[in-house]
Amino acid sequence: MLVGVGQVRGNRGRTVGDAREPLALIIDAVRAAAADALVAGAPGAAGPAALDLHTLDSVSTVHVASWAYADLAARIAAAVGATSAHLVDTTVGGQRPAELLEEAAARIAAGESRCALIAGGEAQASAQALYRAGIDPAAHGWSATPGGPPRFDTDDLRSPAMRATGIILPTRVYPLFENALRHAQGETPEQGARASAQLYAAFSQVAAANPAAWNPEPRTADEIGTVGPGNRMVCEPYPLAVNAMPHVDQAAAVLVMSLAAAREAGVREERIVHVWGGAAAHDAVDVLTRPTFAASAALSDVLDRTLAAAGIGAADLDVIDVYSCFPVVPKLVGAHLGIAPPAGVTGGHSAFGGPLSSYTLHALVAVTGALRAGARHALVHGNGGYLTHQHALVLAREPHPDGYIGDPEPRDTAGPAPAAVDALDGEDVTVETATVEHGRDGAPAQGFVVARTADGARFAASTAPGDVASAGALSLDRGETVGRVVRATTTGEHAVVELLR
Repeated sequence: MLVGVGQVRGNRGRTVGDAREPLALIIDAVRAAAADALVAGAPGAAGPAALDLHTLDSVSTVHVASWAYADLAARIAAAVGATSAHLVDTTVGGQRPAELLEEAAARIAAGESRCALIAGGEAQASAQALYRAGIDPAAHGWSATPGGPPRFDTDDLRSPAMRATGIILPTRVYPLFENALRHAQGETPEQGARASAQLYAAFSQVAAANPAAWNPEPRTADEIGTVGPGNRMVCEPYPLAVNAMPHVDQAAAVLVMSLAAAREAGVREERIVHVWGGAAAHDAVDVLTRPTFAASAALSDVLDRTLAAAGIGAADLDVIDVYSCFPVVPKLVGAHLGIAPPAGVTGGHSAFGGPLSSYTLHALVAVTGALRAGARHALVHGNGGYLTHQHALVLAREPHPDGYIGDPEPRDTAGPAPAAVDALDGEDVTVETATVEHGRDGAPAQGFVVARTADGARFAASTAPGDVASAGALSLDRGETVGRVVRATTTGEHAVVELLR
């Protein structure tokens, strides 16, 4: 049972004086979750003002990217007096909060736990404010032992082939999926861009009602979709307004308990949200080996398995809250479920803010509020890597007739990789998907292409930085990209691309 949720937003003004480290924000969120669990207390009893966190037997933390910590879960457990807790610290991944909630629910269902905490947060806005002022965060009082500048291994996010072609940054990779999906759905580039702008306008309306939102001002689809000063094109077709905003100070925490423990602690029945469970899956780390860019096998798999285990369909879901680092993720969910891309109840990574791996913790806070307010069933989704790691689960106002029905073990959904070719010498290829990265001046700077040769082999490359002609041959400014025939010649690390038709 999910019994308490808390979230905080800090230092939106990005000042040095208000620059607090992620651990401090996380502890605030944990204490807010403990207070939330006992709002109004047990009927007829004065009771404590907050749940006694000494009773925690499990503390799990989502990876923090803005400041490094060793044994973060242990630091949090010590701060709240949970001296005998089972401790877990994850690596990077937007699916981690859903994964940790699934694991906590499974352990509670198996009788291995009674009271678990999941927490995470970021303070990238404050870290940047300090660095820009020439101040080492450690000198400002941030944890230094253990602690320090952020660090994590990127090997599980990309492959040698991705590094060689430059197809490595999220801002470059997700547009490749977007353009392929849009073409597969029969939409023009203009229609796809409009759909993204409308979706993110809806996100901004949701974020406006979320007290922890980083950008709570509602925006129109025209504002989001119009490229210009303040909303430059990043990688086609995504202007800045539909890119995730990771430079935020936000933290969240959720408390999960057995029903017996919740009742013993005095949690009111109407505060309890039931974790039915869900499913996990992962695709090939190397996106260049996936069979298609127009779908996500892992995402489709977790949606199908989660709903099948719950015994409900998409029409039974009152809330669908999807990880929304870029528009293609909710678009893929909508396409698979046969619905419009869902705007959810959190606010999206652009308007609400994108605290990296911990975003879905904030989604759990928002979904809990929606279920307490009358919604019956909600699906929460987390996405990690480049549509690589997926986790979805159902939360509900009432318990499932069969109790916990989740499957914590991820399924490998990687399909057969297409044959690949590394170099071409003036060969005509058909574009499978592509994107063009723009500089801060708004001009095309570099193109990234995935194409097929006449015999079906896949060719991936980037154009040389500054080669405007080659980048232009891949640009949506010339119309539809997917299906375009270009002539490619490999020169060193890059390719010269000539538009044919």
